[in-house]
Amino acid sequence: MFPDTHMQKLNRIPLSIVALIAFFSFNAYAAEISFKPVAPNIYAYVGDTEGRTYENEALNANIGLVVTPNGAVLIDSGDSFQGAKQIADAVKKVTPQAIKWVINTGGQDHRWLGNGYFKANGAEIMAHANAEADMKARGAEQMQANAPVLKDKMNGTEVVLPTRWLKDADTQLELGGVTITLVHRNGGHTPGDSMVWLPQSGVVFTGDVVYVDRILGLHPVSLTKTWLQSFAALEALQPKILVPGHGSVTTLAQAQKDTGNLLKALRAHMGKAVEAGTDISAAFKAFDAAPFKHLKHVDTWLPQLASRTYLEMERE
Repeated sequence: MFPDTHMQKLNRIPLSIVALIAFFSFNAYAAEISFKPVAPNIYAYVGDTEGRTYENEALNANIGLVVTPNGAVLIDSGDSFQGAKQIADAVKKVTPQAIKWVINTGGQDHRWLGNGYFKANGAEIMAHANAEADMKARGAEQMQANAPVLKDKMNGTEVVLPTRWLKDADTQLELGGVTITLVHRNGGHTPGDSMVWLPQSGVVFTGDVVYVDRILGLHPVSLTKTWLQSFAALEALQPKILVPGHGSVTTLAQAQKDTGNLLKALRAHMGKAVEAGTDISAAFKAFDAAPFKHLKHVDTWLPQLASRTYLEMERE
């Protein structure tokens, strides 16, 4: 007799077992939201470094959690009401403390479109005041862009702004004996970009001030000039542990390699090209991308980064 083919073997498996295999195979593609410790009482969810998808809940960014005796602090609320609920459920696996504060580190959708869930559950939601105009201007647009990706997972999501706007360059807060400082230097990736600094532990959550493992993104609201000012403020902190906006929990040295050096190289090269009157396409072709080839999506995104930087420096 001939040996069984794969299909013949599969046909002899009871249908109930086949159904279970199909169920777990499908669910393997759903995002598993869990917080991992990065320091005592400080946790991070490290999101997907790919684009937004139905399977990853559009949570392709990192989320932070700080647990204090008087309540928990969530750093960024996710991309949707339902995604926020999954984040809250993941928090409950770490601590029984209620989420008292939510800090939005910027105006990108996955930083704040989950606000509605946490506001409904009694949390105070904070962000720097420079995020307000951006959130108001782009909130509906971000919702519209996410709708065909998240489909039914967008149900319940609304544009819900922070309930408390912080106005200083450095705002020191305290909860349950834990000092939390919001550091803002006029943004970068978005106008409201801020970092959450925990001086007692030496941990910083950078929001979109830092990308590692994958190339950073520039949008019409982004400014490389102020982004480098934010990055300089980060370097002044000298953190022991750095949780970037995208990519693995890391060090300041890696942040400098993957984000700071790229921003500096783009501005230096494109600035000289603008001064010399070099055509934008020629300026990009002459840019040395070799130090950044290790970054995911570099070939796809670098032409746009170069173009946006060139145009920004023309305006300057």
